[in-house]
Amino acid sequence: MRCLVAGGSGFLGSHVADELTNKGHKVTIFDRKKSKFIKEKQKFVKGDICNIKSLMDAIQKSDVVFNFAGLADIDEARSKPLETAQSNIIGIINILLCCKKYKIQKIIHASSIYANSHEGSFYATSKRCAEDYIEEFSNRYNLNYVILRFGSLYGERADKNNGIKLIVDEIVKNKKLIYLGSSKASRRYIHVKDAAIACNSVIQKKFKKICLNITGKKTIKIQKMFSTIGKALKIKKRKFLNKQNSGHYISKPTKYNLRKSKNFFVAKEKNFYKGFFELLNQKKVKGL
Repeated sequence: MRCLVAGGSGFLGSHVADELTNKGHKVTIFDRKKSKFIKEKQKFVKGDICNIKSLMDAIQKSDVVFNFAGLADIDEARSKPLETAQSNIIGIINILLCCKKYKIQKIIHASSIYANSHEGSFYATSKRCAEDYIEEFSNRYNLNYVILRFGSLYGERADKNNGIKLIVDEIVKNKKLIYLGSSKASRRYIHVKDAAIACNSVIQKKFKKICLNITGKKTIKIQKMFSTIGKALKIKKRKFLNKQNSGHYISKPTKYNLRKSKNFFVAKEKNFYKGFFELLNQKKVKGL
């Protein structure tokens, strides 16, 4: 299939582009910046989802559109309500208009588990709104879609604000275990490559007009994680900053009664600790 990956230069988008290419699909990456990870068989088109003309030019020859573009950082979104709306709401409306115009077979949209939560500030609000627009476009124009609500992603190519990357970087620089949130926190981490496999899977026809949660199968308690990693690396310094009013949930998002969704798990999920130490080893840390 001919797949357009909006936001394909980013963390998740670049891995999805790779997975699609590996499965034999024709991939076009649409982003404001050229991907550092672009493959020989992949095409790159520079553009912004807020510019509908550049979108039209990129989308018109596609079969499936993946949307990973937009503002994805909760902390940044808290202080930028207008920018968040322009990127996460106006951007998806532009994509939907183009998909309608060119009769795209399916749009696969990256949402978040925060879309069904009271936490997440303007980021969560924008994700809920985007889901509403997708569903309404489907109702009015019979547009096929899959909404993917991602949990906590980690792995190679993550940006500086990624939770696990922050922990790894602190180990490398200061041999300390520091978590910005509460000692009571827990997450269902999923490796980005497993998330990419899930994204590739939902191209199948059986996934139609559906919302799926993409998370790890196991709940990881941060305190227990620190204990396990601390013992393995002989790190005694562990600190929880208990950052207040951050907009992040502690153990799980409080429910915001929205549309129903189903859980989706990859068949062979990467073990969290294996993934964590692979990241750490890539840093070639000495003395740990």
